[in-house]
Amino acid sequence: MTHKKHLNKEQICVHELSERLVNAQRPIRILDALKWDTSIQEKFFKHKAKVLPEVTHEYYQQRALSFDPDTKQDEFYTLERDIRRNLGQFSAVGSIMQRMCREYREVIRMLVARGTPEFSAIAQELYGSTSDVFYAGAPTLNDLANTLCQTLPSLARFENSPADEKHYSASEAVDILSERLSHYFAHDPSKKVRVVVSDDMVADAAAGAEAIKLRSDAMFSTRDLKVLEVHEGWVHLGTTLNGLEQPICTFLSKGPPSSTVTQEGLAILMEIFTFSSFPKRIQRIADRIRAISMAEQGANFIDVFNYFQAQEMNPDQAYNASMRVFRGSTPTLGPFTKDLSYSRGFVMIFNYIRLAVQRGLLGRIPLLFVGKTTLEDIHILEDLVAEGMILPPRYVPPQFQDLAALSAWLCFSLFFSKLDLEKLGHDFKGLLHA
Repeated sequence: MTHKKHLNKEQICVHELSERLVNAQRPIRILDALKWDTSIQEKFFKHKAKVLPEVTHEYYQQRALSFDPDTKQDEFYTLERDIRRNLGQFSAVGSIMQRMCREYREVIRMLVARGTPEFSAIAQELYGSTSDVFYAGAPTLNDLANTLCQTLPSLARFENSPADEKHYSASEAVDILSERLSHYFAHDPSKKVRVVVSDDMVADAAAGAEAIKLRSDAMFSTRDLKVLEVHEGWVHLGTTLNGLEQPICTFLSKGPPSSTVTQEGLAILMEIFTFSSFPKRIQRIADRIRAISMAEQGANFIDVFNYFQAQEMNPDQAYNASMRVFRGSTPTLGPFTKDLSYSRGFVMIFNYIRLAVQRGLLGRIPLLFVGKTTLEDIHILEDLVAEGMILPPRYVPPQFQDLAALSAWLCFSLFFSKLDLEKLGHDFKGLLHA
């Protein structure tokens, strides 16, 4: 709880507006509003995966949102106006909160549009599209997926070690992760990190506001557990706890879609930096990009389902992967593009860090962990830390604590990016002869 007697008038005002923002977004649960119930899957397989799932606009209409959209829209309009009136048009912290209000209004508009063509269009505005470029003339996310898929199949043979055997049950994984994360978050023993088993999940694992959840029937390998430790624990749970520790800018504990892109990109980056990821993991990310691209170009649920089966997924895995692509939409009306956040965020954050090293802005990099942030706000957050409006992040992965070591490695990467790999391959062909 914030002790207001220690705050000045501006800080008290920011805190009160921030709390209003946190409370306003509380009932908005995007994934809960988009999920399909188990009867859809049962009917799909009853028809031998030959009939499109029975998901229509009416299907969503029967599943009311946990809030009144018009009332909630008005609440965010009013809050945005009050932020501007109380903090001024050019307030740095005010600009962040106003943008969050606008994003949440777009989220509401997207949820109201469930089961219509507009849903996918709004999702692309919020999370991006596979055809988006990072700058004029740059490759797209679809190009990234195609590049990865050219290389990954030849690497699969390296995943035959004991570390790849899925022999841990969900309950065993809970014990292992709880032990590991208790050390990482040992700074404050009163904040016990919870890892729990859940029966109501599509993904094998997910980090919520208070705990990491593991699907009850999932099995995990040693590699899987390492990924979960750094991805769900160090990043998602760590940034949540850092946000919750903010005495003034409490909105940093909650994130709109723009922060999802940063969060998921940062989580993938940590997997790479800790050597936790592995080819099949990257293949799944590439397959999601391709599947979303197919849906953007008109492919339906069965087309995408067959694609995933061709990638050696079993029927249940292929169904769940396809459902992730079409949830919130219908089986023929385009994708929900949230799963692009992993790849899009990774590319953006990795290049941001490289440029920060190049330009001597190392001090900004740990601020990626201060809460549910976005890249566009990092320069503002640096100023807010200097002003005492925001506390520096408490939980920062070791790779980002030693900025000297990180920068030394990235200095070389700046040069590597200038080398033409195709020309090197030609010169090295004698060395690479199989």
